[in-house]
Amino acid sequence: MTRALFVTEHGDRSVLAVRGHDVPAPAPDEVQVRVVATGVNFIDVYKREGVYPGPTPFVAGEEGAGTVEAVGAEVSDIRPGARVAWASGAGSASELVNVPAAAVVPVPDGVDLPQAAAAMLQGMTAHYLVESTYPVREGDIALVHAAAGGVGQLLVQLIVAKGAQVVATAGTADKLAIASRLGAQHTIGYHDFDGKPEELAAAVRDAAGRGVDVVYDGVGQATFDASLRSLRPRGLMALFGAASGQVPPFDLQRLNRLGSLFVTRPTLASYIATREELLWRAGAVLSAVERGSLHVDVSASYPLDEAGAAYEALEGRATTGKLLLTP
Repeated sequence: MTRALFVTEHGDRSVLAVRGHDVPAPAPDEVQVRVVATGVNFIDVYKREGVYPGPTPFVAGEEGAGTVEAVGAEVSDIRPGARVAWASGAGSASELVNVPAAAVVPVPDGVDLPQAAAAMLQGMTAHYLVESTYPVREGDIALVHAAAGGVGQLLVQLIVAKGAQVVATAGTADKLAIASRLGAQHTIGYHDFDGKPEELAAAVRDAAGRGVDVVYDGVGQATFDASLRSLRPRGLMALFGAASGQVPPFDLQRLNRLGSLFVTRPTLASYIATREELLWRAGAVLSAVERGSLHVDVSASYPLDEAGAAYEALEGRATTGKLLLTP
């Protein structure tokens, strides 16, 4: 029997339970992996709560890294013993998991497996946001909310490396200091502006000297209005998460009134739609980690039996960097 973290029904953290289950041999197009670390992400929360609906019970987790133990009959390019990582392998919060071979990528020798697990989903998210959703250029100014979080830290590093400026927001002085150390030129504590989106947007514009070119917003409901008001005319807002809650429907005419703005709600799956794109993004991220040009902050690791505490920290936005589960 393999131990795994189950979502027994849709709900809060109380529905999580560690149970034993049988993992079958891998299907022809799968690899079976002994998991070393599993990423803790908001998509796990959305699936647990039923925001992304699906049948229960199910094994939690999407992201992980480990060592291949067996391969399916149709898999020819991955061998047992290979070190691999993935961002979209359902049921990854388990000691052993079957993952589609097309979803796994090789882990470079200079990257340990927990680092790889921490880098996959958030690293490729930051990569697609700055390379594809809005290709950041030298001289741009970007607003990054929750800049000390897992994706936020990576966004700050990637944007600064392109010669652009970052206006970073976070909830505490310690978190703002992290963003500054990573290269953010301007920092703003957004809790100073709770319920005052006009004032937060004014603070952003004052710091930047103008409206920003792009906003990367993974916070959602609490920052959405301020994000729109912070943009220059024809600026773009990428709403890639909802840590504070889902954004309610809004009047599209607001985009007209605020300067012909663009808003997109991207998701990683659309940016790794082909094997070639997955290998490109993952390779770029893991190679940067191996070179040391991209720092992945693993703030804490929890055993499966303490998964509730990991998700409590994530959902309470009390964390910096990445959280992992270790089977």
